[in-house]
Amino acid sequence: MSEKSSATRVLRCTTVARRLSAAAVAGALLAACSGAGGSTASGGDDTLRVLMVNNPQMVELQKLTAANFTKSTGIRVDFTVLPENDARDKISQDFSNQAGQYDVATISNYEVPIFAKNQWLHPLDAYIAKDSSFDQSDILKPLRKSLTATDGKIYGEPFYGESSFLMYRKDVFAEKKLTMPERPTWQQVADLAAKADGAKAGMKGICLRGLPGWGEVIAPLTTVVNTMGGTWFTEGWRAKLTSPEFTKATKFYVDLVRKHGQAGAAQSGYAECLNNLTQGKSAMWYDATAAAGSLEAKDSPVKGKIGYVQAPVDKTSNSGWLYTWAWGVQKASTHSDMAWKFISWASSKKYEELVGESVGWSNVPAGKRTSTYDNPDYVRASKAFSAVTLSAIGGSDPENPGTQPRPTLGIQFVGIPEFTDLGTKVSQEISAAIAGRQSVDEALKKSQVLAEKVAKDYRK
Repeated sequence: MSEKSSATRVLRCTTVARRLSAAAVAGALLAACSGAGGSTASGGDDTLRVLMVNNPQMVELQKLTAANFTKSTGIRVDFTVLPENDARDKISQDFSNQAGQYDVATISNYEVPIFAKNQWLHPLDAYIAKDSSFDQSDILKPLRKSLTATDGKIYGEPFYGESSFLMYRKDVFAEKKLTMPERPTWQQVADLAAKADGAKAGMKGICLRGLPGWGEVIAPLTTVVNTMGGTWFTEGWRAKLTSPEFTKATKFYVDLVRKHGQAGAAQSGYAECLNNLTQGKSAMWYDATAAAGSLEAKDSPVKGKIGYVQAPVDKTSNSGWLYTWAWGVQKASTHSDMAWKFISWASSKKYEELVGESVGWSNVPAGKRTSTYDNPDYVRASKAFSAVTLSAIGGSDPENPGTQPRPTLGIQFVGIPEFTDLGTKVSQEISAAIAGRQSVDEALKKSQVLAEKVAKDYRK
């Protein structure tokens, strides 16, 4: 399937895409009322309003902005920092309504084609052409491609890029005389999780996301579905959540985390699993390659103890996802010039050097620039994981991530506007199965009904 034909199916029409914001309004209003994340967007003509997810790399950016970016440009940045699910809801609401409350937001390669098609984003090509110091050609090709819409224009610049891989405690494996393959299968991972479970007091064999959210449990689960031969939808838009392949993958995932996963798995997401591995509560973790920077940070108690291998597979040769947290400028913003100055700084080689020198080279928001992997300081600090990360990003295939044709782009998500709502509702059913409140068969039967409603609209 060509990229153009795939993307056309993704971006059906404005009216369909606007369902994205409708589904998000309630959550966004709750997030706004709670005051989570600190700042409320406000300020004058010299203030840029930025809404972003609360991942460690973004939090570090917030700390470094005033003393560096603001000092050199005079532009103040008012940050609103929220947990991922809350941030997504608020961004969808503000950008779809073109309310203009925020100038810049962290969006991903999922949102970019949808938002761009509906003219919610400011194209960045003119700024890129004038800013020779930014070096657009240095951005890794998979990310450049994923942030370019069907009109050929660029609508986002990556803050960092990632795929997914398996992380494990090398010292624990050595003590238990366990061997981790360079390219493990999921069955090998399950066997190793059983043997590593209880290797140390309070340590479980593996940590896997179970927290509801299309960007939480659904992300890793869908990569397991892909490699085990399943798909959310066939090329002809038939929902397949109760197919033998989808069922097998989901039962495998749920059984693995229930038998050898972390306590409270149904409420564990990226942040909780990162904490578990850092604190010695898990022997393995399958998740984003971006986590390695935190694990290898100067103050990390597991620095130097973690091994990194490619995402586990079953029927495919690769199964890592492709994702980027990128900067997008709202079309309604009246500060687009200021916004580009911020983006040009936050996604620059110069910012990476600032992080490397002031925080630590392993903390650099990497996975986006070729030059990062040629920088001897970064290579030295990230030698445990940089090559595996680069290979995982390069091996990702959003067009053909599984064993059968798909109707649209996406590895760990389905590239349609409805997926924010569909994926979240399905995730709640899966999470309930992880919690033991229902069986996987029951969860998938309910999920199939939801998916078929979406598929029916596309078949028309």
